[in-house]
Amino acid sequence: MMSSAPATDRASILLVDDMEDNLDALEAVLGGLGEPLVRAGSGEEAVNALQEREFAVVLLDVVMPGMDGFETAASIRRHDRSRDVPIIFLTGTGTGTDRGYAFRGYATGAADFVAKPFDPWVLRAKVGVFLDLHRKNRQLQRLLARDREQLDTLAERLASIESCLSTGRAPDTAELRAGVARMEEALRALRSGR
Repeated sequence: MMSSAPATDRASILLVDDMEDNLDALEAVLGGLGEPLVRAGSGEEAVNALQEREFAVVLLDVVMPGMDGFETAASIRRHDRSRDVPIIFLTGTGTGTDRGYAFRGYATGAADFVAKPFDPWVLRAKVGVFLDLHRKNRQLQRLLARDREQLDTLAERLASIESCLSTGRAPDTAELRAGVARMEEALRALRSGR
């Protein structure tokens, strides 16, 4: 199943767990979302993957040998590229309800906790929310970049007209009309949100 989002809005989902069966279960549940799924078998692999590509969300097992989920989350937050990627901690039954555990998780950057065994519909819904937020954020970034570009163009045209006026050189009437028309067009585009 392919996602209906434009290719530029797609980002992978990082699945981090030291147990292959758990990764298989996550893939089975999330595969229908139509987004690329990337597996990591350790915290170290997860941190490396986040340095190589963009992710919309990370599903991170808390209990892993070596670098556990909390240490992995702290490491993720230290890097500019991955600092703002939402993390959903996956916890064994009971561990997610321990107040100290939850505090430590949120302190290291958790956006949410999901207890194992997880309800597939709940997990898909939670991941879907983060995918939608990622798409909207990418769309907003594109709109801001376009608006910045249009404002830069307007500033250049205004500077050109000011330069002509300050040097006493009268701009060619046709040149002036064309410049004003381009500025008005750019302003209309900014106002209409195109």
